[in-house]
Amino acid sequence: MTKGLIIFISSVLLLSGCATHQSPTGRGQTLLFSSQEMSQLGDASFAQLKQQEKVSQNKATNNYVSCVADRITAALPDQSLPWQVVVFESEQVNAFALPGGHIGVYTGLLDVAVNSDQLATVIGHEVAHVLANHSNEQVSRAQLTGAGMQLADVALGAGGIEDKSLYMAALGLGVQVGYILPYGRDQESEADIIGVELMAKAGFNPAQSVELWKNMSKAGGEQGPELLSTHPSHGQRIAQLQQMQAKAQPLYEVNRVSVKNTCQRPN
Repeated sequence: MTKGLIIFISSVLLLSGCATHQSPTGRGQTLLFSSQEMSQLGDASFAQLKQQEKVSQNKATNNYVSCVADRITAALPDQSLPWQVVVFESEQVNAFALPGGHIGVYTGLLDVAVNSDQLATVIGHEVAHVLANHSNEQVSRAQLTGAGMQLADVALGAGGIEDKSLYMAALGLGVQVGYILPYGRDQESEADIIGVELMAKAGFNPAQSVELWKNMSKAGGEQGPELLSTHPSHGQRIAQLQQMQAKAQPLYEVNRVSVKNTCQRPN
């Protein structure tokens, strides 16, 4: 038996043994890594981003973004994880969330997400990627397809993470590090579903998700901003979000009374 055939059979067996997980919407997932390993990757990536990006010192902006993010994470079913929120000074129309409890928002996004409900749309979507283990799927896929990431050979606990740019790209940070390992359409649609329900539970108006993506479609011309570079088409996403309102609006009406909207956008 050739070495290549042995590797192929081993990969098939590995896939069959790991494809037993289900996402929050019931989609099958291949997850090769533990939550602890993913948190370590998220921690390392976030630490590197804080070193290479300019962190905002604007108190009003930081308070505003943290207020929105804190309400989103307070609506999560698991409250055991503390979340860190950092605002980066950049014209990028972008945001991200990482395993381990990390949220990053670029100030350029605030020019397109013009109110707290629209900002909650983006943060809810990004947190949904983490909640649904999409980063684990990405890193697992990258390892199985031989994208230069041999995670099994890396001593994560010792902090010796090689190929950092590839890992960060697989965690959804492709724009920041120059690699593109985009989430799939199924993952993006799933993050929309989970994110809209999450923002509604946090007392943010899900109808504004439609307006946010209309704003996004106008930003940066035909192609749109970096945040949209790997996402479904503008029209398709807006249509899906409009369909979600029938379920999301009742959630919002139930929760808007108990959650006081104190997140005021700075002038």
